[in-house]
Amino acid sequence: LAGMATGMQEKQYTPSLLSFFIYNPSFGPREGEEEKKILFYHPCDVEKNEKIRNVGLCEAIVQFTRTFCPTKPAKSLHTQKNRQFFFEPEDNFWIVMVVRNPMIEKPNKDGKPPTIEYQEEEILDTVYGAVLRQCYSIVMLSQRGCIELGLHLESSCDLLDVFGGISFFPLDKMTYLKIQSFVNRVEESLSLVKYTAFLYNDQLIWSGLEQDDMRILYKYLTTSLFPRHSEPELAGRDSPLRPEVAGNLLHYGRFLTGPANLKDPEAKFRFPKIFVNKEDSYEELHLIVYKAMSAAACFMISASVELTREFCEQLDSLVGPQLTLLASDICEQFNINRRISGPDKEPQFKFIYFNHMNLAEKSTIHMRKTASVSLTSVHPDLMKILGDINCDFARVDEDEEIIVKAMTDYWVVGKKSDQRELYVILNQKNANLIEVNEEVKRLCATQFNNIFFLD
Repeated sequence: LAGMATGMQEKQYTPSLLSFFIYNPSFGPREGEEEKKILFYHPCDVEKNEKIRNVGLCEAIVQFTRTFCPTKPAKSLHTQKNRQFFFEPEDNFWIVMVVRNPMIEKPNKDGKPPTIEYQEEEILDTVYGAVLRQCYSIVMLSQRGCIELGLHLESSCDLLDVFGGISFFPLDKMTYLKIQSFVNRVEESLSLVKYTAFLYNDQLIWSGLEQDDMRILYKYLTTSLFPRHSEPELAGRDSPLRPEVAGNLLHYGRFLTGPANLKDPEAKFRFPKIFVNKEDSYEELHLIVYKAMSAAACFMISASVELTREFCEQLDSLVGPQLTLLASDICEQFNINRRISGPDKEPQFKFIYFNHMNLAEKSTIHMRKTASVSLTSVHPDLMKILGDINCDFARVDEDEEIIVKAMTDYWVVGKKSDQRELYVILNQKNANLIEVNEEVKRLCATQFNNIFFLD
């Protein structure tokens, strides 16, 4: 809820998803066949004629804009209440997303209905256009729907959606080598495993997949699969679901995809299938996601292989104890490093960093970002400025720096240098431009000492 308005409260509403649909105009060319064009429509309870009308309107908009620029069809349509986004990933296949603009509801006196004010310029095309492309990528990863499409836009989308980056878990060399050795041992013992990815606390540590495939899989895991299986954490460690002793090792492992319980005689040994890029074609794989405490290992196996109970039991007894041990090693190492680096005090600055070369992403602005919730520790107006600076950076190839005096206490700084982007929000009321510049230099020296930023 927003602040007070003339003694009565005014309400603020964030953007929300109104509809999302996929159509192909060539599938129903004749009158009376319009419904055949619609391949997917959310929400599904919309009346048939309204679906046909909405798809027809989009076709008309696309055709109309083609007259001005035949090679670049419409990407978005701005209206007072909504913003529509169009994307044609393949010939004649159109994906459309309609988002309601954020709005303010102002109460009226004398019992009149409240006044609605739509904030037409608050939504950034770059951000929601990126979300639309990511939806397509996830559908392609699961080849049209084996993995359910996580479409939650009730929370605000922001700069992180534009990057679609990967958050990497910081590790010392010894622990990293232990993980590498674990991956090698598993791939040797279970020769069916073609690719492995290793994550801790929703951050990536190791991946055998190509970068673009890992980027999409990472998005699916962190915004859809992991949040659905999240369980209460006790004192920073997951509550053990079944502490079993295997030899003299504790075993907290379990399958996040596939059998919920190996001991259940009714257990199903079906795993979701994913499609990864292979030069000119796709490779179809089973996706096994196995978790112990805060560590998750993803094993990918050719889809032509039938996965049996015996294989799952073998994987469970081999991986469970080792992954449990690794998870507690990582946790211990992480806590030691945190103690050395000093107490967590609220810094004067918050930042988002992205590296286009390895897709590494780091944010101290986001406290939590899942498909259904994006908790940022800064005002939405500041997030919008970050998006605007990113749009400016996208227009030019040269390195550049932008400094903005934002709200009363805030400065926003964007630096683009050699495929890397850094966005800093400083909370310094009476600072001047020179002081802000010095502060950002200090931040680069402490947080990014091994990264070259041009001055």
